[in-house]
Amino acid sequence: MGSLESVTSSVLSYENVVHAMSGAVGGVTAMSLFYPLDTARLILQVDDQRKSRNTAAVLMEIIKEEGLLAPYRGWFPVISSLCCSNFVYFYTYNSLKTLWAKGNVPNTGKDLTVGFIAGVVNVLLTTPLWVVNTRLKLQGAKFRDDDIVPTKYTGITDAFQKILQQEGVMALWNGTFPSLLLVFNPAIQFMFYEALKRQLLRRQTELSSLEVFVIGAIAKAIATTVTYPLQTVQSVLRFGHEKLNPEQRTMGSLRSVIYLLKQRVRRLGYLGLYKGLEAKLLQTVLTAALMFLVYEKLSSLTFRLMGLKQ
Repeated sequence: MGSLESVTSSVLSYENVVHAMSGAVGGVTAMSLFYPLDTARLILQVDDQRKSRNTAAVLMEIIKEEGLLAPYRGWFPVISSLCCSNFVYFYTYNSLKTLWAKGNVPNTGKDLTVGFIAGVVNVLLTTPLWVVNTRLKLQGAKFRDDDIVPTKYTGITDAFQKILQQEGVMALWNGTFPSLLLVFNPAIQFMFYEALKRQLLRRQTELSSLEVFVIGAIAKAIATTVTYPLQTVQSVLRFGHEKLNPEQRTMGSLRSVIYLLKQRVRRLGYLGLYKGLEAKLLQTVLTAALMFLVYEKLSSLTFRLMGLKQ
């Protein structure tokens, strides 16, 4: 019983809440600043007929055709989803890390495992939010691909209701399979981040803001490049314009993932698997670097104010 109480106190601790809140605030701050880059990335991933191939050109097209605020279309649902997602991920990650750290020396293998488990929990809980925000983010966009059917949602609640009514409950988990594969993205990111952080802390007691920013950027760049083709498939499945059966969009859809990857190679060549990577790298690397910076500084400050040991 004492062991169960120890586990419960480790999981339900103020420290984990501080980490989760700091991660959520860091993610929201960073995404809000670099949001237009994410809009460009998503357009490049789902609209195969668009001639423009780089971030700047796509952003200029969006602004010219749809208005100055168009790059911020769908900001609220994305930020809401990101806030929930980061809270879940950071809380789970730090809870598992705390439990595993007792009597164990941290290493990259453990960091990867903890990051993977936290990612699976996060995907299963928050995928419906990301399906809805992908639909809202692309609503009103001027596509070149005629096969894309425009959606008409008035907000987050309306989108949930219409997806449930018209497509069924499992449509809210569209793209779950590639999302589960993509938990390697944050797992790889945190593995490299923690490893680089440990190396630096061997020579000093605290990381500078620049050091946190740089190692956060390096970790995210590696993770994004490795997993990008799956991220493209994930976006396509969440948006729902490909002609696939409902079962192919949800869990267990390895066949649909392979099918979409092959279709992309057939239409655009192997480089088509990395269409939009420039926008994704620019956005995610800067976003992750700033997120880690805000996370580290905010959590450190909070721990000091609360008199807790970090």
